[in-house]
Amino acid sequence: MLSVTEPAPVEPCPAPFNLAAHVLAAAVERPDHVALQILRPAGAERWSYGRLEAAVRGVATGLLSRGLVPGDRVMLRLGNGVVFPLAFLGAVAAGLVPVPTAAGLTAGEVNRLCTVVQPRLIVADEGVALPDTPPCPVLSAADLSAFEALQPADWAMGDPDRLGYVVFTSGTSGRPRAVAHAHRAVWARRMMGPGWTGIAGTDRLLHAGALNWTYTLGTGLFDPWAAGATALVATDGVAPEQLPLLARRFDATIFAAVPGIYRRILKHGRKIALPRLRHGLSAGEKLPPATREAWRAATGTDLHEAMGMSECSTFLSSSPGRPAPEGATGYPQPGRRVAVLGPDGAPVQRGTPGILAVHRSDPGLFLGRLDGDAILAPEGEWFQTGDMVVMAEGGAIASLGRADDMINAGGFRVSPAEIEAALNAHPEVGASAAVELPVRADASVIAAFYTGGANEAALQAHAAACLARYKQPRMYIRRDELPVTANGKLNRRALREEWKETQ
Repeated sequence: MLSVTEPAPVEPCPAPFNLAAHVLAAAVERPDHVALQILRPAGAERWSYGRLEAAVRGVATGLLSRGLVPGDRVMLRLGNGVVFPLAFLGAVAAGLVPVPTAAGLTAGEVNRLCTVVQPRLIVADEGVALPDTPPCPVLSAADLSAFEALQPADWAMGDPDRLGYVVFTSGTSGRPRAVAHAHRAVWARRMMGPGWTGIAGTDRLLHAGALNWTYTLGTGLFDPWAAGATALVATDGVAPEQLPLLARRFDATIFAAVPGIYRRILKHGRKIALPRLRHGLSAGEKLPPATREAWRAATGTDLHEAMGMSECSTFLSSSPGRPAPEGATGYPQPGRRVAVLGPDGAPVQRGTPGILAVHRSDPGLFLGRLDGDAILAPEGEWFQTGDMVVMAEGGAIASLGRADDMINAGGFRVSPAEIEAALNAHPEVGASAAVELPVRADASVIAAFYTGGANEAALQAHAAACLARYKQPRMYIRRDELPVTANGKLNRRALREEWKETQ
């Protein structure tokens, strides 16, 4: 049987359409329901659906009053506060194109992004780095907030396939790329409800990430609001260790984070009392089985993992209604057509490793890469994600790691995630990263970078008991911490480059 799904047709996105109008539709039915709480250890800022929708449309009026016209791009240099969703959705409501960026970028990095995006306006928090020579006017967060009270603008309705927003990839390849999404991308997220989040209008979803990231933007804001639920967002400066307290205090029913955040929360091995929590969500990188088990033991709830990327968000996941088998990430979400492709670009037989791909017909797939005025659309029938996976006979898919992270060990292709899962099971290992390092011009070895108190001899013995000989690391390098991207993903590339520079 081939590794390809043939899903039932999904309801097409209605037209005309506006992303912001769709996610804030609950303002009509339940204007007084709490849509958003910005959480701080000392308290929370509350926004109802009615207030949020009015403010978003007021911001749309204010942006248009500055001479912007539909299609203009607005770069966001904002942290985790209410100004971010107001600016993002206000721009979308007006027919403008928001471009969120990580608040921690340097001026030089922002310069390079501006060259690609060519913004007509930058909205910035105080103290956030700006381009050395801004290519357009800069609007402060305080000035944008003043737009909230303006007369609400009409929704800019239009073709759901038109450009809606732009996000940047996390840059693990060395250069962030601008990903252009259509308004319809938010409609495609409806498949994630039954396929992953299990969210309902009574839920209160707390996301641990930065709002500029697509994982947080979609799962932390769009999904709760489209369901009429409450989004809980921790403000800048909240440490991961404080999140369980906030989750308990503000009655979170669903928690979402990357595996690295879960590991930090769980590092002390204590029970975590979260009486309202139904389950947790994990994405951004492979969820180690040991982390999932530790979360179950600490909270009494399950973790549901998803795979996705900036170009298509999540499309493969475990869910409360269909948990993943042990060792698998999950199943293609309802309505998704995915395949596992071989070197010839054709689906392989189930049980055979290959590259995970999403069909070009997927409504959540990006429009293409943005470069100035041009959008370079993906080619071919399948969009290849770069993730190595294997599909079981029953349709469950297990991740083997990124194709560019795969290790060649004695002629065998080895998944770094498999090695890391084995090492992370050692009680004195906090986290690990398996990478292939060149030791001579014609030879390379598997190296394990790790945190924790384990010594090399103990890890060698542990690996010998858990892994085939060709999968066992030949080098063990202890670090106080492992590098991650701005979004919390393990950065194996940085470890390889760092090691090369020292040789």
